[in-house]
Amino acid sequence: MRELTRLRDQVGVWQGISRSLRDTRELAELCDEELYDELATEVERLSAEVQQLEFQTLMAGDYDDENAILAIHAGAGGTEAQDWAQMLQRMFIRWAEQHRMKVEVLDESAGDEAGIKSCMMSVSGSYAYGWLKSERGVHRLVRISPYDGSSRRHTSFAKVEVWPDVAEEIEIEIDEKDLRIDRYRSSGAGGQHVQKTETAVRLTHLPTGLVVSCQNQRSLNQNMAVAMNILKSQLFDLARRNQKEEIATLKGEDVDAAWGSQIRSYVLQPYKMVKDHRTGHEVGNTQAVLDGRLDDFMEAFLRHQVGEGTRIEQTDQDFVEI
Repeated sequence: MRELTRLRDQVGVWQGISRSLRDTRELAELCDEELYDELATEVERLSAEVQQLEFQTLMAGDYDDENAILAIHAGAGGTEAQDWAQMLQRMFIRWAEQHRMKVEVLDESAGDEAGIKSCMMSVSGSYAYGWLKSERGVHRLVRISPYDGSSRRHTSFAKVEVWPDVAEEIEIEIDEKDLRIDRYRSSGAGGQHVQKTETAVRLTHLPTGLVVSCQNQRSLNQNMAVAMNILKSQLFDLARRNQKEEIATLKGEDVDAAWGSQIRSYVLQPYKMVKDHRTGHEVGNTQAVLDGRLDDFMEAFLRHQVGEGTRIEQTDQDFVEI
């Protein structure tokens, strides 16, 4: 039923465009000068809708229209990296809110002094995975550290993982003998009940070494169900990567969150710039990017993948490695 609803929505969009084009053509055939302004407005609206539909054709992967699971891990940089990981979490939540997507934090590990060590979130909405798959990789931050009394410049790293939330659509049998289940008290928000009882759960899949934890649900059973779904999605992803030794892997290459492996750099000092190293796209408004304005970077990546290059204007300013 969910697949039927999705297909009906897609067909409905194209049928609506077809009707609008027919009505606009009839309006143009009237050749009435009084209707020129109305006609120009309608053509502009239709042009924007068609461009958006054309862009969606770039997200034609098997799972691009699925919901996504996004994980962030602080890398090299200590407290700085943990603060950076939390900044990235906020950035992706803001982006999802701008697209009217639902975000749920499934698991979160607080930093030692500030920020977070890691987190896992589900993002639900139209083409969530298709959009967010461009963000997997290492993100680098350069800034004057607020945690350094000498106000020195620091470089921090965090790794982002993204995979499609397809647990409900796949059949993967997990033998209980292959699982180690650890229960513990939640360290996050959720009320006294969550904090005083062992509602959090950590699953370790012994044959593969995959580890999944969940603590943000109200009960042990709810956390267990969410963790099992995530584990199924990860096992499915691993199976695909084992079957296909090519570029089209769903989670991408596993790299260390450190020097030389970043996909994007966010420079706040000595100048302000965000640059994607895969496409060359860069912007100077770093605050807007950190507030969730990521669409230009995502579109540049998707067009780069299919060899179209980018239609987004590039600045001539050179990017200097710090």
